[in-house]
Amino acid sequence: MIENFDNSFEQILKSEGGYAWDKDDLGGETNFGVTKQSWSAYLNRTIQDGEMKALTVDAVKPFYKKVFWDKLCCDSLPDGVDYAVFDFGVNAGAGRSAKFFQKAVGAVPDGAIGPATLAKVELMNSADILQSFSNQKTAFYNSIVERNPTQQKFLKGWLNRVAHVQTAASSMLA
Repeated sequence: MIENFDNSFEQILKSEGGYAWDKDDLGGETNFGVTKQSWSAYLNRTIQDGEMKALTVDAVKPFYKKVFWDKLCCDSLPDGVDYAVFDFGVNAGAGRSAKFFQKAVGAVPDGAIGPATLAKVELMNSADILQSFSNQKTAFYNSIVERNPTQQKFLKGWLNRVAHVQTAASSMLA
């Protein structure tokens, strides 16, 4: 729901942390979970050296709202489900999050949450949606490591995040 953005944003900042640049991280240089590539696309310009390190929470909040929360129609999703879909969008891409969510509710996974997907949501229990969504995320992260063993060092963190989001989202259910 619309009032959940601020709380969900705060939860994501706790998961994402601050500045990071690990040579093995496929996301590359990030700060507050924002990748250099996505920040560049958002601003429609090249990012200068040091600019990612200087990002602030206030600067990235509108980015998160536009690029993830709004794009994923989180204002139209049930409490808790909105946070889970938002979080996975941040971590794995908005399109992937939308498709996984659509699969969880039995909609066509086209990557665009719209009226047909939202109609399916109305027919389901939010706890069931969250469980299916979490199961897909777990399988996805395991498949990354299967395809690319250099990502093994991130698997425990990814799976911990799935569990944390599942717990936090479940506590938000009406």
